Amino acid sequence: MHATSSESTSSRAAFRYPNFRYYMSSRFLTTTSSEMQSVAVGWQIYEITHRPLDLGLVGLAQFLPGILLFLIAGHTADRLPRLRILKACYLGFSTCSLMLLAFALRGPASPYPIYAALLLNGVVRAFQGPASQAFLPLLVPQEHFPNAVAWGASIFQTATIVGPMLGGFVYGFGGHPGLVYACAAIGYFSSFIFISSIEIERQESQSEAASWAMILGGLEYIWRNKLIFSAISLDLFAVLLGGAVALLPVYAREILHVGATGLGLLRSAPGIGAVITAIVVAHWPLKRRAGIAMLLCVFAFGAFTVVFGISRNLALSLTMLVLIGAVDMVSVIIRHTLVQLGTPDEMRGRVSAVNMVFIGASNEVGQFESGITAQWFGTVPAVVLGGVGTIVIVILWNWLFPVLRGVDRLIPEPSIAVSADKSTGLAESA
Repeated sequence: MHATSSESTSSRAAFRYPNFRYYMSSRFLTTTSSEMQSVAVGWQIYEITHRPLDLGLVGLAQFLPGILLFLIAGHTADRLPRLRILKACYLGFSTCSLMLLAFALRGPASPYPIYAALLLNGVVRAFQGPASQAFLPLLVPQEHFPNAVAWGASIFQTATIVGPMLGGFVYGFGGHPGLVYACAAIGYFSSFIFISSIEIERQESQSEAASWAMILGGLEYIWRNKLIFSAISLDLFAVLLGGAVALLPVYAREILHVGATGLGLLRSAPGIGAVITAIVVAHWPLKRRAGIAMLLCVFAFGAFTVVFGISRNLALSLTMLVLIGAVDMVSVIIRHTLVQLGTPDEMRGRVSAVNMVFIGASNEVGQFESGITAQWFGTVPAVVLGGVGTIVIVILWNWLFPVLRGVDRLIPEPSIAVSADKSTGLAESA
């Protein structure tokens, strides 16, 4: 009985720290607001234009600021207190939601005012992403970091379930996106209040003078560290090709015929699979063969995407989306742990900025790619081709990067020496 209690306490180790609890509350509200807003934006734009291409432009509008600002954003996250950056960003998100609310109340006949608000939202995200990723290691000791990642991912994915369902319900109930945007603005401001309660004792900012060598340090570090490079580039190319989520408004309206409320359910399905998986991993962490697990999960991500693409049955489509979220979550936990624990704290902001560009590319540019291919070839062929492309990328990465396939333990045992100069950035088992 004592062992069981100890094991249960260990599985919730990250929650012993108040700063982690405040941060997770803030992140839950932010993600819920973002997901609600995404449902409203997608449905509103598709109602205006009825073109899949315009859904792809939603992703592009939010990604462009990130690709243009990631070097500055990463440098900022290493130079300024990350807590201060996050506070400013959450207020910025709330402002963007109020802009969308104002446009919705005017009843725009064109999607361009919405794109303008999304561009500003993308600027805020460009600075929030690196600061947020580099902030988490400051909240818990290193030995509890994988537990924090797993629970953080679980809370994040819970928000991706609640947010779309709530957004779809509110939109369907009111028949107008304005109420959704108002709720999102309130959620973002509430997250600002929670994160303002965090107190960081450790030094967060660096006094080193700014230079191009320092700003480009994140790119150089990732290029030299083949394990980190292979992990985040696998996510970039695989999810870029497998971005079926961008086309869910088309599936909801024209293929599955489930309306705005059904769209919220479809968008929530990957989160259901992800949150269940994250809770399982938090209680039973990956102990061995982490690299192979990551490759297999991304392969399965592509296969499930193919099945979703050809499905005409709501139950089968929801099942595939749940499985997509489950296998993606395992990949996320492995990649995030490798990147954060394989990077010195003074480099984490810049490395996280590059990682956020890869994530942004795989999500937002993936949405744009899906919109373009759907416009050219049709919605179903676009999703199927993307899933097949993901499978091909996994096979290629398995051959090109044996260092990724060889990763065993995510956290080295005390008896295993760790060297920051090693090509892997983390110790591998003997």
